Amino acid sequence: MDNLFDFSVISNNFLQLLIGRYPHGPLGGLALTLILAFISVILSIFGGLILGLLCISRNKLISLPVTAVVNTVRAMPLLMVIFWMFFILPSLSGGKVPENTTVICALSIFTSCYISQIVVAGIASIPKGQSEASMSTGLTYWQSMRYIILPQGLRNMIPSFVNQFVSLIKDTSLGYIVGVSEITQVAMQINNRTQIYSAEIFIFLAFIYFIICFAFTSLSRWLESSLSWRKSI
Repeated sequence: MDNLFDFSVISNNFLQLLIGRYPHGPLGGLALTLILAFISVILSIFGGLILGLLCISRNKLISLPVTAVVNTVRAMPLLMVIFWMFFILPSLSGGKVPENTTVICALSIFTSCYISQIVVAGIASIPKGQSEASMSTGLTYWQSMRYIILPQGLRNMIPSFVNQFVSLIKDTSLGYIVGVSEITQVAMQINNRTQIYSAEIFIFLAFIYFIICFAFTSLSRWLESSLSWRKSI
């Protein structure tokens, strides 16, 4: 009786799943997935922090439009944001924009909007008395936010940040829509070449995503318990 699964397709294409066609072609596979996620995470941290602070600005001419934009983006599927970047970026730049750049921009904008609300909630979790006390010492609103409120709020935000980054890693798989050769696209290319092994390819793909996301989820739980313990002492 033949084996139910034959994972030889994985061993035969393991290097391609890891790095795509590199060095004989562009970098792809798991390596590109991690690079896309890492760059998007860094940009999302700064973008989300800025948007979050703008959302709680005392100037309604700033906070209301920014909040409206954030809520609009959060209400859209990521796939639509990717298509927007695919068509808008070339129009703005006046030339062709690499697919990797398109996906990084889309992921960064989309995730920044979600992180902004984590920032808003983290700042709101700090007792208002601390802000009032710091401003009574002569600090301005933004100085109080920078030196007193935000450092404490960021500690509360870290577990939520990590959870959002887990979602971002999974979202990189949508890059295949615009031709980005991340691991999902590479898996589909291999599947098209060897159709009989489709189940094995996607079982392996699910395993890779599980390992990465499980590692970050475990980190989030550890951070949450560690920070909770520090707060209690």
